[in-house]
Amino acid sequence: MDRKKEKRKFLIGCLTPAILSLVLFIYYPTLSIFNMSLYSMGGITNRKTFVGLDNFKDLMGDKNFLQALQNTLLIIVVVTIVTLLLAVLLAAILQRGKFKCKNFFRVIFYIPNILSIVVIAGIFGAIYAPATGLLNAFLNNVNLANLTHQWMSEPDIVIYSVIFALVWQAIGYYMVMYMASMAAIPEDFYEAASLDGASEWKMFFDITLPLIWTNIRTTLTFYIISTINLSFLFVQIMSNGGPNGRTEVFLNYMYKQAYSNGAYGYGMAIGVVVFIFSFVMSFVVNRATEREIYKF
Repeated sequence: MDRKKEKRKFLIGCLTPAILSLVLFIYYPTLSIFNMSLYSMGGITNRKTFVGLDNFKDLMGDKNFLQALQNTLLIIVVVTIVTLLLAVLLAAILQRGKFKCKNFFRVIFYIPNILSIVVIAGIFGAIYAPATGLLNAFLNNVNLANLTHQWMSEPDIVIYSVIFALVWQAIGYYMVMYMASMAAIPEDFYEAASLDGASEWKMFFDITLPLIWTNIRTTLTFYIISTINLSFLFVQIMSNGGPNGRTEVFLNYMYKQAYSNGAYGYGMAIGVVVFIFSFVMSFVVNRATEREIYKF
């Protein structure tokens, strides 16, 4: 009995700091955001007026917010699809491929994850520069001058310039995660399939993908959350939402409303929408990708 009590005390002592941290730094701030979204208030004053759901009603008629919603959805969909396809393909090539310097390419693809967002934004700022940028210079040198653009100022293509930077930054991280899952697949499966005459593509779709599907489902949630967060950082540094709001995203618009325009309650209402949007998107993706789990 004494031993059980000591064990219980030990568990309580270990869990208490973690629980307090969750309550103080996650649950309480989250509930506070929900509470503040019901008020009209500034960020540096205690004056506030209860407005109920008026902030959310205003959001539904806010064209700039709806533009930010549209941009966020576009970024999430394109970045998720392109990153997933490239990361899985590269992981399969580097894990199953038989060629020299595989470790070198693994390091090369992972390097973007070592760099800070500011450095990456600076790199792409230099690449996209209209007069001295690497991209336009390359296109001019290969006689494709008609394809040169003002990559960060033309409304129709600027968001895709940001998307490309996001994909470049993310591929290596998810590639390593998929490689770890592929490495756990017994080689006997591939040997048996090879003896039956299966091609590499056949083995990829019938063995590799089904056995790493659980990892793919998990990372899809990461895609959504990380893309919402990282798109804010990339947009804030590279374009600040311009031109004409064509790269404005959820968090960028929330930041401007709460801290630049002084509409703190309105900004927190946007934060609540982002919170709910993230959960709904994650739930939908998990349900849509649900399938039988294969074990080995």
